[in-house]
Amino acid sequence: MSEEPKISVSKVFANVVPSRPASYWDYENLKVEWSDPSPYMCCESIGKGKYSEVFRGINKYNQEPCVLKVLKPVKSLKVQREISILQNLCGGPNIVQLLDLVKDPFTNTSCLVLEWTDNEDFKTLYPTLTVEDIQHYMYKVLQALHYCHSQGIIHRDIKPHNIMIEPKTKKLRLIDWGLAEFYHPEKMYNVRVATRYFKAPELLVDYKYYDYALDMWSFGCLLAGIVFQKEPFFHGQNIDDQLVVIARVMGTEGLIHYLKKYNIMLDQKYDNKLAMFAPKQWKTFIHRKNRYRCVPEVLDLIDKLLVYDHQERLSAEEAMAHPFFKMQHKRGPEATNSPTQAAPSNMREMTDRHNSTAV
Repeated sequence: MSEEPKISVSKVFANVVPSRPASYWDYENLKVEWSDPSPYMCCESIGKGKYSEVFRGINKYNQEPCVLKVLKPVKSLKVQREISILQNLCGGPNIVQLLDLVKDPFTNTSCLVLEWTDNEDFKTLYPTLTVEDIQHYMYKVLQALHYCHSQGIIHRDIKPHNIMIEPKTKKLRLIDWGLAEFYHPEKMYNVRVATRYFKAPELLVDYKYYDYALDMWSFGCLLAGIVFQKEPFFHGQNIDDQLVVIARVMGTEGLIHYLKKYNIMLDQKYDNKLAMFAPKQWKTFIHRKNRYRCVPEVLDLIDKLLVYDHQERLSAEEAMAHPFFKMQHKRGPEATNSPTQAAPSNMREMTDRHNSTAV
């Protein structure tokens, strides 16, 4: 019989959730107070997912735009988890704000009302970014990640689709907290999270004791895709191919060391797929069109994020302190980091604000 994998505990914020009352993290017992949906009108569908359909909406009483995330009939616990996480992160820097919770009394359809961001599609936006733009926006993503991690929450689906950017105002919001989860040290988690191209090695080798470092790998993939103008950076053809694609870039030897360190048994399906690939240097991804972005500091940052061993990856706070963001350090806290409107402290306050608006 093979030994069990070694248990790993996050090097940062490991005890945030255990130190807080159960009411903070026990979403199974969350009592959701739903409001009347009549103030809101759907304008157009802007996205469909496995668990929801998202619409551009408007508050009919004050003409303010919003996002209406209409939930498909899914497990109530999943809905309660997302609501609990959005409530706990309310007011966090660059994190989408939950404005209201509404339910249609006739159809029993539930809907999250969220802050609107006038997003520009990343496929159009990313090729136009300067080094200064990359520094600005990626720092904002890190601020959001550092905040959610400091609150004991892993996002688990960092990717371009979940980062809304408004170039005119330089506003950025991290959205879609439907896969997010509270971090309890030594707890085993579902590895079927994140989007294939952004899945960290721990997910691909079925290591269930993962932590916030999961988000930092995905962030590294995001950054590498933008810098090298190769989106997605690790383009696996399927879930089994994804780890092979990573090994072709980062080498097989580092993966073997990682598996040994945590006593992880690799699935036999990889026996004929994983050769002994040598690691590639990041400079091999530089070409004529992306050369201006590939400054030494950003290559070093990518190198410290795309690391097999989750314990060795930079935390969000460490990444923010990296020399690549020296201009952000000089500027100090920005007024745009916080939502323009004071975030409601609880759902009752949200409901009160919504009711006063609807009069």
